[in-house]
Amino acid sequence: MRANPGKRMRANNSNGLPAYQRIQSGIRKRIESGHLRPGDAVASERDLAKIHQVSLMTARHALASLEREGIVERRRGIGTFVAPPKIHFNKLKSYTEQMASRSLTAGSKVLFARIIDSEHEAAARLSLPPTSNLIKLERLRHAAGEPFALETCYLNAVEFSGLLDAPVDRESLFALLERNYKVELGYADEEIDATAADPRIAELLAVPLREPLLRIRQVIYSTKGKATMYVLGFYRSDRHNLVIRRFR
Repeated sequence: MRANPGKRMRANNSNGLPAYQRIQSGIRKRIESGHLRPGDAVASERDLAKIHQVSLMTARHALASLEREGIVERRRGIGTFVAPPKIHFNKLKSYTEQMASRSLTAGSKVLFARIIDSEHEAAARLSLPPTSNLIKLERLRHAAGEPFALETCYLNAVEFSGLLDAPVDRESLFALLERNYKVELGYADEEIDATAADPRIAELLAVPLREPLLRIRQVIYSTKGKATMYVLGFYRSDRHNLVIRRFR
């Protein structure tokens, strides 16, 4: 059997994009524009094949690739739906920047903001004496109307005097450090493990008690190699992906 030249031509559009990428681009644009929201149904493979005049296999490939990226989720026997947004940890970014990369607007609720001198582990992480005065800032991070993470940040209170007077509930902490204190952030050392939500965290993150969470301990350094901030974060595992590249 000879291949249909017309269908082969339709497999690419005028700018050379493969058909499955055209399908993906169309779905992404509808999500980014707000025409499709988390939980909304996406056109079926058969409908996409008909709309874009491609084979069923091409439409299936497009949806499978979007599913691997976490953009959609497929429910057997029901259909394909826009997945709840997930944040990908694959670069040193503020949480605000992470959210923006997924077309979300980050918000914060400040739960604790004070100078303390009794957090010995945090002081050690920042290479400071055990009873050093530290800024302790605990924030509930949210977007799209739901809580995503609970983060507690520690900074040297002497070096960052006045930070708690800044709008830490509305602005990226990275941006405040870079703009107000001329700190150039360079890299982070992270420890990552799994933990279960205790009663307080479960209530704050709106998850069941003992729900698995990602726990990340992060020491963020300036480009000069100075420990600038220690962050202890608890992240909903259903809203975050950890992306790792390994080399041999």
